[in-house]
Amino acid sequence: MRRAEIRHARNARCLGLGPEGELRHTGVVNIEHAPADAESRTRARVLAAVSEHGPVTASALGVMIALTPAAVRRHLDALAAAGAIVEREASGPAGRGRGRPARQWVLAPAGHDALASDYDHLAAQALRYLSQSVGPVAVEAFARSRTADTESRYAAQLAPLGNDPVARAHALVGMLTRDGYAASARPVSAGALAGLQLCQGHCPVKHVAEEFPQLCQAETDAFSRLLGVHVQRLSTLARGQHVCTTFVPTPVKGQSA
Repeated sequence: MRRAEIRHARNARCLGLGPEGELRHTGVVNIEHAPADAESRTRARVLAAVSEHGPVTASALGVMIALTPAAVRRHLDALAAAGAIVEREASGPAGRGRGRPARQWVLAPAGHDALASDYDHLAAQALRYLSQSVGPVAVEAFARSRTADTESRYAAQLAPLGNDPVARAHALVGMLTRDGYAASARPVSAGALAGLQLCQGHCPVKHVAEEFPQLCQAETDAFSRLLGVHVQRLSTLARGQHVCTTFVPTPVKGQSA
């Protein structure tokens, strides 16, 4: 009996239970009675982290959300098996060096669907009707009007930060994340093109924007006005990339702003 208990406990540890803080036990673990809601909540956190920070490695995810390597791998394997995330070939510094590069993960279309709004279909229908009955110009007007409400709210919060595009961009990241866009900012440097990459790992209107890119353009124009610089949209979820990326130019040291 003692041998069976030891084997059962060892199997529980192999499944990642306990050390990462999801489920803590003393003694033998009965897997059948483990609370599924705790497991699903943790998996949802992993999916959200991949959305916000992808492409990201398992080790980086573990640090971000305080999970052991075993637990992170378990959740990543489950999400990959479900088609919610996909492996992406490492590039840049993470892809160089000896040995096999660390695997990096990004959201797959199914992962975006899991985070998407239930009103996508209705919104697309409404815009399609508007385009057919009034014309494409009406869709553009709607996109500008929709963005104007958000832009006005953001502008009020950015006002105390002055004209520094870096400070304003980082503040904008926080606002976008609170509104469900899983945003982040990453510095990039290429001579006179130094700046920030403002990334949005999730878009609540992704499926609508696939048919109506006017929504993306209106958002890009709003970013330029909010940050006080001409920004450039490099990629979008609506066009099939794994993230929306906007380049925000910033003054290079030694140059005038």
